[in-house]
Amino acid sequence: MGTCFTRCHSHQTVLENQPESVIPGEQESVIVSLYDYPSLEHTELTMRMGERLTIVSDDGDFMMVRSTTSGRESYIPTNYTAKVIDRWLYTGISRYKAEELLKNSSNQSGAFLIRESETNRDSYSLSILRRTGSSDINPVKHYRISQLENSWVYISPGLTFPSLHYLVEHYSEVADGLCCRLTVPCFIQGLDDPRPVPITVRRPTINWREISRSVILRRKRTESDNSLVSDGLREAISSYLQLTECKDHSWDT
Repeated sequence: MGTCFTRCHSHQTVLENQPESVIPGEQESVIVSLYDYPSLEHTELTMRMGERLTIVSDDGDFMMVRSTTSGRESYIPTNYTAKVIDRWLYTGISRYKAEELLKNSSNQSGAFLIRESETNRDSYSLSILRRTGSSDINPVKHYRISQLENSWVYISPGLTFPSLHYLVEHYSEVADGLCCRLTVPCFIQGLDDPRPVPITVRRPTINWREISRSVILRRKRTESDNSLVSDGLREAISSYLQLTECKDHSWDT
């Protein structure tokens, strides 16, 4: 990761006289669907929201696109799609649509995207997904990215960067005031492999009633014995069973 660039407004540097573009160099771009289509119930979808599309033809207000996953073609309004640069910069999407895309089940905490601000010209917004164990009504947090006259960008005025790339690199290393550290760009179907959801594995239970009384009460074995039950634990279990032997229920852990 690159080194972050820090300065206050009152401290001008030589670099300020050499502004860089917000998105420097050549960028790879893809077209992503913003809606399920068609939206009619009981109709098989030809494309899904958050899916990478291939443009077959573009008439301006409408375009013919092909799904990269199903291979089917659709003639749709241009505003049903968004252009994505460098995997995380989305053009022409709303705050609400950013939240819909990030809430995709393939995204995990730290998934993010940057979008053009709807309300502030020459500004951007960073949207981050932060999943918690609680029932958070909206797990997506938004942060305004402002731009200085010299094209440097910042979320916090005391920490500025010469481009969005540097900003993303910095917050990928540390949260530094954000809700969490940036991990991966928002999932795009047909471009990324599905991200597996972590599985909680429950350790096998032991029914102590099934442990033979003869094994529990057995005398201390030799050092070569492979028993999983220690003498102290065996005696404790024996005492417990003697106290509860008249009860019908089982004791599971």
